[in-house]
Amino acid sequence: MLVKEILDAKTEPVFSLEFFPPKKQDDWDKLFATISNLSPLDPSYVSVTYGAGGSTRERTHNLVTKIQQETGLTVVSHLTCIGAEKSEIESVLQNYREHGITNVLALRGDKPADIPTLAEAIKDFPHAIDLVKFIKANFPEMGIGVAGFPEGHPETPNRMKELEYLKEKIDAGADYIVTQLFFDNRDYFDYVERCELAGITVPIIPGIMPIMTKKGMIRMGELALGSRIPSKLLRKVLEASDDKEVAEIGVEWATNQVQELLDHKVKGIHFYTLNLSEATLKIFRNLKRG
Repeated sequence: MLVKEILDAKTEPVFSLEFFPPKKQDDWDKLFATISNLSPLDPSYVSVTYGAGGSTRERTHNLVTKIQQETGLTVVSHLTCIGAEKSEIESVLQNYREHGITNVLALRGDKPADIPTLAEAIKDFPHAIDLVKFIKANFPEMGIGVAGFPEGHPETPNRMKELEYLKEKIDAGADYIVTQLFFDNRDYFDYVERCELAGITVPIIPGIMPIMTKKGMIRMGELALGSRIPSKLLRKVLEASDDKEVAEIGVEWATNQVQELLDHKVKGIHFYTLNLSEATLKIFRNLKRG
């Protein structure tokens, strides 16, 4: 089922979960235990990440097909195009077509560490819109999601130009937007309103990731460049006596975010799980539904 169809069919907010392909074979069983633990949440779909320059391509494909075959869940495969040639992307998508995988999240991706400059990394797809256009032209049955940045794309300081680029991706055929993580819902609500002013009317799914450790907070800042941690949250984390307390703070903060988003009738919420189940389960238990 296409994510677009899921979002159109549901009257209540949908929940989705993101995983990444494990590096070690032993961690695959742990991941599927996590997926099993989270299955009572009845996610409408799950997504699987894809490393820079296709560095996890094979593991991503294996995980996507394994999840679909063993769980029956709708799966969205991330697809990054930086450093990729059209023949490579076509091969990946043809493989997905043959396995009945019909949803991708089209991303430019980050520059691989072993390539000195961005210009050297770009091949047939300079931007994500080029990937969107390629998919629509050659695999029209595919559902396409794209990324959104409530706090601004780190490489596009001009926020109006950023939304112009996003609108072009929607006009090229993208069905929905899933946002990078954020910690202040005001940034999301403002982003949605600015998207509307730019003529963007597709669903904009907020992405949520709770802070679980002090080191993790620093790492999140590196992975999600430009993300802002509100001073109130930062103070609580820095004053926490240990990471157990940090995790409690992170879950409480994320719960309040999700509750407010639900109260504002968002179309869905996307959880960045880091292949763990405990935090997401706690957030769901804390929510007041219905």
